[in-house]
Amino acid sequence: MKNKIIFLSLIAFFFCNQLIAQFTIINGNHILEISGNISTYYNYRWLKPNELGKDKNRFALRDAQFQFEGKIGNTWKYEFQADLADFVSNTTGQPDAENPGLMEANVSFTGLKLLDIKIGYGKLPYSFQSLVPFSQSPYWQRAEIARGDFFSRRDVGITLSKSLFKSKLRFDAGAYTGLGEKSLIGENDDSGALEYVGRAMFCYPAKYRYRIVDFNHSVIPLFTIAVNGRYTKRNLPVGSTFPPGSTGAYGIKIIDGEKYVYGADFAFQYQGFSVQLEANQIKGTPADTNNALLNNTPQRFNKGHFISGAFVAQTSYFLKPLSSVFSFRFEHLNINDLVEGYTERYAAAYAFKFKKSNAMFKVQYYFFGKEETLADLKYSKQIRAGYQINF
Repeated sequence: MKNKIIFLSLIAFFFCNQLIAQFTIINGNHILEISGNISTYYNYRWLKPNELGKDKNRFALRDAQFQFEGKIGNTWKYEFQADLADFVSNTTGQPDAENPGLMEANVSFTGLKLLDIKIGYGKLPYSFQSLVPFSQSPYWQRAEIARGDFFSRRDVGITLSKSLFKSKLRFDAGAYTGLGEKSLIGENDDSGALEYVGRAMFCYPAKYRYRIVDFNHSVIPLFTIAVNGRYTKRNLPVGSTFPPGSTGAYGIKIIDGEKYVYGADFAFQYQGFSVQLEANQIKGTPADTNNALLNNTPQRFNKGHFISGAFVAQTSYFLKPLSSVFSFRFEHLNINDLVEGYTERYAAAYAFKFKKSNAMFKVQYYFFGKEETLADLKYSKQIRAGYQINF
């Protein structure tokens, strides 16, 4: 009887507190934390003239995630995270780069004083906008440059990391298969090439976490600045192609040729106010001078390459008495400099954070100023409203 009471008490404790914190199991020097996320929303679009398809006006289950994070002494760490909503809804076989079914599956060896070694599948150390957890954002979508169509957000490989001065300075560098989420299929493309990624981040006066909103109303100003880069050279044999869906919506994510990606980001927070600035540029040099990415322009004009890039500016304020977040984001995007025009996107977000829980109601509205031809959008404005809960 006594054991039954204890067992029921533990269950009650877990369910009563799942809105507030992770569930932690400790067994000797082994610590396991279990957490998850559920989010659902309604989406509505204002279509352009002569566009009739309203299939995007719908309720959707974005997330049904569970996550296991473990630590064995000071030697090993591991992480597994998956989204059941994506596994069930994905009938095309093409993973959603922004929100895939498998999100993390890796092991880290932390027993060396010199550096940490992580092997497996997970987020790549590139771009503040990409690295911020979705659950920590008032927005329902990331900035376009960081959604996974210009560079992969996750991949299989090895990452070496080193933190100095109480995590104020951090370096990450790694080598990966280079097919992004498609690397999970098991085979590389016929070029056999890898992608190399590196990031250096400086924080002051203390470690800066990947967060958009300053929910804690920092009592001292905190900032971070980072630079990062990526490189791959993939020359396909004649007649070979990349796996279907691996090149992204614009054909830029992976190219037959040489590709550089480089960027910098800055973030600041103080007393509930926060700012994030980020710039990224992509230089692609196709192996074939007749590649469609060169837009049929003469070589004397294109110099054998194209440039893509984006600038993102974002600011937020958490009004503690009303438990409300107000945020605004501006994006300037050039998909290909050899195609006339560019895209400007404006987004506003509001989030209400429920007290004594880790739940939020979020609304995001965005519209376009100018639009590059390659964007090929069927709508001019969109609103998305919904609810998320972390446990």
